[in-house]
Amino acid sequence: MTHKIISVLFISAIMMTCAFAQNSLEKAPDNWFNLDVKQDNVQGLSVEKAYRELLKGKSSQTVVVAVIDSGIDAEHEDLKDVMWVNAGEIPNNGKDDDNNGYIDDIHGWNFIGGENGENVKYDTYEFVRLYSDLHKIYKDKDVSKLSKKQRKEYDTYLEVKKKLEEKQSEAQQQGMQMGMLSKMVSGALEAVKPHLEEDAELDIETLQAIEIGDDEELQQAVDMLSNIFLNGATMDDLKELNEASGYFESQLKYHFNPDFDPRDIVGDNYRNSSERYYGNNDVEGPDAVHGTHVAGIIAASRNNDIGMKGVANNVRIMSLRAVPDGDERDKDVANAIRYAVDNGARIINMSFGKQYSFDKKVVDAAVKYAVKKDVLLVHAAGNDGINTDLVTFYPNDRYKNKRKQAKTWLEIGALSWQGGENAIANFSNFGADNVDVFSPGVDLYSTTPDDEYAPLSGTSMAAPAASGVAALIMSYYPQLSAQQVKQIMLTSAVKTGREVISPKGNRVNFNKLCRTGGIINAYDALTLAGTTKGKRKIKLPRA
Repeated sequence: MTHKIISVLFISAIMMTCAFAQNSLEKAPDNWFNLDVKQDNVQGLSVEKAYRELLKGKSSQTVVVAVIDSGIDAEHEDLKDVMWVNAGEIPNNGKDDDNNGYIDDIHGWNFIGGENGENVKYDTYEFVRLYSDLHKIYKDKDVSKLSKKQRKEYDTYLEVKKKLEEKQSEAQQQGMQMGMLSKMVSGALEAVKPHLEEDAELDIETLQAIEIGDDEELQQAVDMLSNIFLNGATMDDLKELNEASGYFESQLKYHFNPDFDPRDIVGDNYRNSSERYYGNNDVEGPDAVHGTHVAGIIAASRNNDIGMKGVANNVRIMSLRAVPDGDERDKDVANAIRYAVDNGARIINMSFGKQYSFDKKVVDAAVKYAVKKDVLLVHAAGNDGINTDLVTFYPNDRYKNKRKQAKTWLEIGALSWQGGENAIANFSNFGADNVDVFSPGVDLYSTTPDDEYAPLSGTSMAAPAASGVAALIMSYYPQLSAQQVKQIMLTSAVKTGREVISPKGNRVNFNKLCRTGGIINAYDALTLAGTTKGKRKIKLPRA
């Protein structure tokens, strides 16, 4: 929500006329990611069609999907019935009943919490942590005396130092602009307030009904607020303006602050990547919006007639908290993957990523472990609108030696609901080699904490949409291996062969943006799964 109000308000401040509001009233159907392009005119996953025509009356097996994220509201009305429950653990007795190394891990585990119940909310970005480490080594170093290896490291130091200085400067400037904009909006609200009836809801209609006369100040206030609403903002968004204004302050205080280190909350030896047993059992944490939204897309209850419908109907969601407000740490990601595998997950959803890695080897080892244990890893490609064939993102399916790749890894780009030349989300990363396929990722309506719901956008949303389809296949065809499910999803992806506007703004053929040149389709994937001979011995997962 913060990102939405920031973008909307900046546009409104710059464009002080109503003429720019073309198409702003268009809205995606709440359930669009489950709909069908031919029947519903939106390029969804054809999930509802699959339930009607392919799955009706068929039996299924429960599939455990691990969500490595910011945390999940396990008591949400649309998620409480689909949360994974550790059958080997007695709740809240302070004991490790199943001897897996984690005490009272009922719904999963929190790798960024401490034994005393505290939680990491904010953390720095990985490049800032890298800068902090290298600065201690090279700040006073005689460059002329550096070895070849040191010179390479020194070049990295200069790179991250420059990036940090640029990001700090941008955050300072944007924070000042947002502060000014906040004052402008507050002034506009105060200007129109006397002209509204008591308890009147402020919207386009009430603004247009105001008699302005020759009052230029009132005219400016009405124009500004009208533009804000025409760009899709609501009064609820305006109430969050102070939070949006504080976004840039938090970037300076936490994300871009090399002196900030919250790791003492966790209490582990961070430099020891082999350490596994730390954290606590608070799988929600202080800000579970992102993880709760991801979980809902995968498996929100389909039969309770409330809220929304997730993709898969026989799933248990395992919550693994490892992603703070900032960059995740490799050690936590690796441990979350291992926990998921050891406790019965068949799919691991990973809606996070970064451009630098502290310890890729430990993540690679965990990924190899998951592949060996027949677990599908679904990862979001990222939201920087760049070609990941040219810029490396972490984690990824290429092991550090780059000669081998994880065979059960899916890299997912984000799709818009609009279709046609606007099929690709303008923020989505892409890559003809490093992104496998695209999936719905714009304006997906899903669960948020405290029994709320909201539309959010990102490859973070596209990945769980894909995970949901994978869960459907595994649930109804449990004999298929993770590698087979991956191949089925790629082979059955809908290839349009059309030209689209890439995130770079140029026109390209869809097949230049990912390996398959295609869009995930549940109906076609399930059809293909039904004709595929399985390679896996059926084993009931823990649920």
